Amino acid sequence: MKKLKEEKQTKNKKKKKGIGKKILLLLLLLLLIVGGVFAYKVHKNGGGLKGILATAIGHDQETVKTLPKIYCLLLGQSENLTDTIMIAEYDPQKQQASMLSIPRDTFIGYNKSQATAWDKINAVYQTGAENSLKEVNELTGLDIKYYLKVDTQAFKALVDAIGGVTFDVPIDMKYDSNRQNLHINLKAGVQKLDGDKAEQVVRFRHNNDGSTYPSEYGIEDYGRMKTQRNFLKALAKQTLKVENILKINEFIDIAQKYVETNIDFNIVKDYIPYIVEFNTENLRTEQLPGASEYTNGVWIYAAEEQETAKVIDKLFLNPELQDEEIDTSSVDTTGIDKSKIKIEVLNGSGSSVKLEKIENRLKKAGYTNIQSSETSSIDNSIIIKRGNVENAAIDEMKLLVQTQRSSSAEETDVDVTIILGKDE
Repeated sequence: MKKLKEEKQTKNKKKKKGIGKKILLLLLLLLLIVGGVFAYKVHKNGGGLKGILATAIGHDQETVKTLPKIYCLLLGQSENLTDTIMIAEYDPQKQQASMLSIPRDTFIGYNKSQATAWDKINAVYQTGAENSLKEVNELTGLDIKYYLKVDTQAFKALVDAIGGVTFDVPIDMKYDSNRQNLHINLKAGVQKLDGDKAEQVVRFRHNNDGSTYPSEYGIEDYGRMKTQRNFLKALAKQTLKVENILKINEFIDIAQKYVETNIDFNIVKDYIPYIVEFNTENLRTEQLPGASEYTNGVWIYAAEEQETAKVIDKLFLNPELQDEEIDTSSVDTTGIDKSKIKIEVLNGSGSSVKLEKIENRLKKAGYTNIQSSETSSIDNSIIIKRGNVENAAIDEMKLLVQTQRSSSAEETDVDVTIILGKDE
């Protein structure tokens, strides 16, 4: 009887072990299936960090195609005043971004001959960010809905959080203001700036002795705005490194303490998976066109209406128009049917902006039979002749691409291969 009982207990134990193994195997199988589905979705969403983030918030490969450009007014605040007024735009579909600096003395009144300090856009800032947004929209003709008001403490904290920013300080800077509690002391040259020094470089306008940036760089406020744009580009490049993106919780804490905005997080989160892979070489920057004027006892900055419209058009509305004119008159391509020359453009520059510019230049010159794709990164651009193409056409393409490098190679299904490099 005792033996029978022991045999029964042994069978029950084996049975339980068998059930346990089956449950464990089932759980492992479910994890493999879920993991496989997630990995497949990550792959379909572009792989890497972008794919993981896009999948985690429920995006698929079609989501980015429906995401519109997002515009935001950036306002840099210190002691209820602003040294920084910028329009920022990001296009997730083309992976391009633009920034336009607006001088703080920009006139927004109706009659310049009766201008006062309260007719400057900086004065409106003191009445609220919404009013600043309204004035900027009237000035530019854009329909910007969001603003981001950033205290200098947030700026300093962000720079420190990412371990500093390597930046080329354009000139020696020495300035002191006890009233503003601002003390600037920097030497020119490439150096790593912490939060305190970063604030110094973006707030600098002139030295204690009155000297300022050289005229070719842009004096006083104009130089400061150029330095701000250049620094923000360097800051973005550093922030978007993988090791820093993983500090998202720290960034959120900084934003909660020092940033005021009307942007809903549910809107922002849709752009995060794509902006983490943004290449800062695709960032365009400009300043509001105009000139300083002294009128009615005050200095103002008067925007030039027609030039402003052109800059807004090419920077935000039709960015492909923002390109220099290339003179190809030294090459005689008379008699060449350019439309029949089949060209492939391989982008090894890492910049979608550069690819778009070259494609537009080629089409404008008459080379309309173009196909393009991405390739591995290379330093210098080169043009490869593969078919029976006139040398004059190759010479013109070298001018358009702005490279001296060319070669010949075996024939393929294209007549010319253009490989775009970084060309730094």
